[in-house]
Amino acid sequence: MSTLLKRAFGLTAGIAIAATLLAPPASAQTATGAGAELGIPPLSGRYPVGTIDLHLVDTRQDPWHPADKRELMVTVSYPAHRNGDRATWMTPGVRSVIDALATGPYLLDLPPGSVDWGSAERRARAGAGVDRSRGDWPVVLFSHGFGGARELNVALTDDLAGRGYVVASISHTHEAAGVEFPDGRVLTGSVDQEDPAARKTAIDTRVADSRFVLDQLTRLDRGDNPDAERDPLPRGLAGSLDLSKVGMFGHSYGGYTAGETMYHDRRVDAGINIDGSMAWGEDGEVVKHGLDRPFMLVGGDFVDPGTGKVIVHSHTETEFDPTWYRFWQNQRGWKRDLHFDRSTHYSFTDLQFVAPQLAPILKPGKKEELVGAIDANRSLAAQHDYFADFFDLHLKRRNGYLFDHGPACHPDTRFIA
Repeated sequence: MSTLLKRAFGLTAGIAIAATLLAPPASAQTATGAGAELGIPPLSGRYPVGTIDLHLVDTRQDPWHPADKRELMVTVSYPAHRNGDRATWMTPGVRSVIDALATGPYLLDLPPGSVDWGSAERRARAGAGVDRSRGDWPVVLFSHGFGGARELNVALTDDLAGRGYVVASISHTHEAAGVEFPDGRVLTGSVDQEDPAARKTAIDTRVADSRFVLDQLTRLDRGDNPDAERDPLPRGLAGSLDLSKVGMFGHSYGGYTAGETMYHDRRVDAGINIDGSMAWGEDGEVVKHGLDRPFMLVGGDFVDPGTGKVIVHSHTETEFDPTWYRFWQNQRGWKRDLHFDRSTHYSFTDLQFVAPQLAPILKPGKKEELVGAIDANRSLAAQHDYFADFFDLHLKRRNGYLFDHGPACHPDTRFIA
């Protein structure tokens, strides 16, 4: 991986901060000292969304802590009836982790407590009954970036659920910024990103995590309860998953995870890498061999801080990220390379819409540094449409218009190929 690519993807920071869009801009801290309040943007799909968190424990050893069994937290979102209260965005322990990380210069660079991370609620409703009016729902897995958190990608995962999918968003324990378990334990990221052996362990572990989650979703669909605490499952969730139609997408290192998981597990029918390298260090199997199933690359821009040159993350840019070029040459299935102009790496996280909302309390230029000059409303709408249409095309066999031959249909986007 090139030095520029490491810098672009923020691998030393590895996390984005989330909030809302289209709400009134956040003001500076109030006289009482409370942080700026946030809200989650509305869903764009036709279905209300329900959600539940699952605590899953595997029989395999945790590679980072061999004395322990591997355990994960997974958020499952799905089309639902409009009942129940809106779900908590993040638990108290995760809020504390996010607030501490937000003080860093790579992210918001704000004093601790500047943002009230507990003020926002997701648009999904906790434990709502599953909408079975249209039969079973295809399943899509989501994997966060290295050092990221599943909580910071709810704008993508909840919205896709509202388009007619069961979406399982995975926290990769010890590598995620923070994971809080039902007993109150908060495990923060502890993996050395600069260690080649750790990087290899990380991708192998992520692939195993993803395959394990698919196994547990299969159990759930058959009527078993895979949750370690055996907390009640939403009414109708068992039997509502169509596991003959499975997709996977991820941001940054999660995009690499999607590709490698597809290579190793043929249950995954289609995948998307959102602005992540297709390898980290030595090439993985997906770069060496490609896939015989559909895969889409989605890239943003990177501005070289030394020269000011805008580098387009695409398969045609062989020096910035040669893994995309090598993957493209070997990819045998359907493929697309979609680009968002004037975006950045974090434009594909919830930071895309937190930065405009917090603009009054951010340092000058910080918003543009984080999420570029792309219009946040249009960017979010395009992400929702393209990702849903991709899975509609390849999982539901529903041919939309977005991938017809011709120019891209959303402003600020274009097909490189």
